[in-house]
Amino acid sequence: MTFLARATINKAQLILAIFILQLPVLAQTQTAYVTDNLRLGLHQASDTSDSAFRNLESGQEMEIISRTRSYAKVRLPDGIEGYVKTAYLVFKKPAKLIVEETEAFNMALRQELTDMKRTFAKPAANIRSLELELAEIKLSMEAGENRIAVLSKELAFYRSRHDQFRYSMPMPWVGAAMLVCLVAGFLIGLRWLDWLSRKRHGGARIY
Repeated sequence: MTFLARATINKAQLILAIFILQLPVLAQTQTAYVTDNLRLGLHQASDTSDSAFRNLESGQEMEIISRTRSYAKVRLPDGIEGYVKTAYLVFKKPAKLIVEETEAFNMALRQELTDMKRTFAKPAANIRSLELELAEIKLSMEAGENRIAVLSKELAFYRSRHDQFRYSMPMPWVGAAMLVCLVAGFLIGLRWLDWLSRKRHGGARIY
């Protein structure tokens, strides 16, 4: 192969490579963000040579539809499409966006915690009231148990007294029986003396 033919092939390969690099790179849907501390213009022209019809803040999320080394066609979350410079896109969330999302997440957690405290405040008060009532019931039960113990001791004492005097009569009963016997004996004595007197005097009473 001659030097001229070899140079022609190398030139053709070089032209083909440049042509391929200039073609848009089609890719799967990919999320990108505007880099930190920047206001990036969104353009209608694929080379961003026209005036930007929208300014994108740092941290703006977008989907890359296609891109070359210099420019990218993107779609915003609201469906708007346009072209931006690829050099100002990053594929990791910028620090500013991470900080904002973290602050929003923390704020949401604080609000959720406040709502939970408000939600459980009334049940907590009811639980405290029930705990106090339960404590009072326990004290009443303890007092009742102590009273039952005292009454059980008294009952045991009276049962022992009952077993001890089971076959004996109470003193009032004994006294009443003696009195009855005394009165009955006195009346019987009078009756007997009256009978003897009438028998001695022929049946006539002399008193």
